[in-house]
Amino acid sequence: MYAFDYRRPSTLNEADLALKAMPGAKLLAGGQTLIPTLKQRLNRLPGLIDLGAITGLDGISRKDGTLVVGAMATHYAVANSAEVKTAIPQLANLAENIGDPQVRNRGTIGGSLANNDPAADYPAAALALGASFKTNKRSLTAEQFFKGLFETALEENEILTEIHFPVAKRFGYAKFANPASRYALVGVAVAETAGGVRVTVTGAGADGVFRVPAMESALAKSFAANSVSGIAVDTKMLGSDMHAAADYRAHLIGVLAARAVTLAG
Repeated sequence: MYAFDYRRPSTLNEADLALKAMPGAKLLAGGQTLIPTLKQRLNRLPGLIDLGAITGLDGISRKDGTLVVGAMATHYAVANSAEVKTAIPQLANLAENIGDPQVRNRGTIGGSLANNDPAADYPAAALALGASFKTNKRSLTAEQFFKGLFETALEENEILTEIHFPVAKRFGYAKFANPASRYALVGVAVAETAGGVRVTVTGAGADGVFRVPAMESALAKSFAANSVSGIAVDTKMLGSDMHAAADYRAHLIGVLAARAVTLAG
């Protein structure tokens, strides 16, 4: 690990000032991706700004039909929150199946979303539920937020503070996990909200999380597992790697979409 400056602000304003004072510095949330890359000298930074001492960034509450989750809430907190289990039960289940206990107790929802790993679970849920992202400067829709592999709309001096999930009529998420990392080889989220039906896929897209309009149209007519049967996703949209080829991922999308519909009830 290369030497770097370390700061632990106690307020958002202090964190903002620290970012401006150290161009190129990174925010530290759970550190589940950032710390390993630094330890392996795959990244070199002028400084880290630890958000762990800022109070109020890890809250979970329900307001006017919306589940509000603080960016510093851990996966464990999301999985075990009574508010989450009541409002969006399958979101709690999603969090419960991220990584292992060590990862769930240290990793945060905001860190995961800001990193936007193409195999992460939360992006599928956020896009399917039509979540909005609050920062210290503005609000972004899920469509605005996700830009591609490991890329979001967050600007260099912007801090993600909250994620607002509309409470859906139905929501389900199913994934086929890599047995070692527990990342999704393919994960499919299905939601029916006031805005309609959405089907989103993580772990498979060549450009990150994406929607499947054909499945959305079919489920809007009949919300049943057999409605997505036979709907294929173009393999040109999908990635291939040492873990799974594009055509295998395409097959998994159909299987997991049906499971997600069943879980959504």
